[in-house]
Amino acid sequence: MPAVLLPKRLSLLSWALDFRLLFAATLGSGFGTYLAAIALTVDVYDRTGSGTWVAALLIVDFLPMIAVGLLLGPFVDRFSRRGLMIGSDLLRLAVFCALPFADSPLTLVILAGVAGLATGFFRPAVYAGLPNLVPDEELANANSLLQGVENLAWMVGPVIGGAILALSTPDTAYWINAATFLISVVLLLRIPARRLRSEEPLTRGHWHDLAEGYSVVRHSRALMTVLVVWNIVFVGTAAVNVAEVVVAKVSLDSGNLGFGLLVGASGLGLTLGSLWASAALERFGMRTLYSGSIAVMGAGFAAAAIAPTVWVAAPLVVVAAAGNGCALVCNALLVQRGAPDRVRGRAFTIIMSSNYALSGLAMAAAGPLTDLVGGRWMWGGAGAVFLMGAAVAFAMARRLGLAELGASGDGQATQPPVLEVVGEPQQAAAN
Repeated sequence: MPAVLLPKRLSLLSWALDFRLLFAATLGSGFGTYLAAIALTVDVYDRTGSGTWVAALLIVDFLPMIAVGLLLGPFVDRFSRRGLMIGSDLLRLAVFCALPFADSPLTLVILAGVAGLATGFFRPAVYAGLPNLVPDEELANANSLLQGVENLAWMVGPVIGGAILALSTPDTAYWINAATFLISVVLLLRIPARRLRSEEPLTRGHWHDLAEGYSVVRHSRALMTVLVVWNIVFVGTAAVNVAEVVVAKVSLDSGNLGFGLLVGASGLGLTLGSLWASAALERFGMRTLYSGSIAVMGAGFAAAAIAPTVWVAAPLVVVAAAGNGCALVCNALLVQRGAPDRVRGRAFTIIMSSNYALSGLAMAAAGPLTDLVGGRWMWGGAGAVFLMGAAVAFAMARRLGLAELGASGDGQATQPPVLEVVGEPQQAAAN
């Protein structure tokens, strides 16, 4: 992202007070969460010396999100979104206050699962409510900033967490993370609850509401595009993540330093791509940027797979991850503009649960496959999967209307969109 554009993008924070509060809450809690994640992983491993326990910890981090999407998504639309965010933060605050007193690895894993459940409600509530905090012409910028700050926390948090572990114990990281959730609650309390919702929630029973969410996803071109394309991308992402340590330590013979360099390169690329996405959308438009950014992922990881050294691979990973960052912003926009406010939370949870479920299966397959063919072939294969996803994204995005894209052919913003669906129309509730 050109440096001159960043102050312009950040100017949104100067006048959109409620968005600024959400941005600050996301920054604080995200930083603490990623800081504590490395401490939790080290804590479990030091207590057990077992990779199986570490795998269990990683699974319970995303497994609750699958359950939320499959069964509990209507809660995100039925209840106050601000209330869900605050409740999620308070639950995570309680978890991290309890972790220093956990006396067994099983307790650590169970508490991590409770925190994962809270996150499964928090993130959809944030992105479902975001379109109501800023004008439509600023929505791309708002998503860009929010994704950017999350990726920045992902990049910096583990580094600081590692430094804390070198000087202290995991308990210190837990207490710091608990404090970030308390700060987040204070910030969220300052956002009026009505600002995160534009349509009055109506319910005809939990199971009917759940079925309505699936129906909206099935009938919306924009939502189906994200569901299909990002499921493909998640297969490639699973291969990249599982094979990353093998690429660094075996294929590139760069040891732990090289592994850390590749992880840091991913975080840097995600941050840069997220922050540049808004400007790129204005220049190229959704159709071109969405498929193009996924194609960049494919080309970047395919090139990194044949890199002779880690110093060549790392810049290629930055480029590939920047494409990922751009595509993530496009995903959020397509869902926000493809679903009416009253079912937007369900749309996010259903798509997220599908992504995480497929990712878990893909990771399970990627482990033995990496042992069989090696890291370079896994990254090369992931590049091919991403390129296939880019082709599908290009084909499906051609069917999207201007209301779903939120822009004209040259990328200029239009008025706030009306849901465009194929099939049974959805009746909007009165405000």
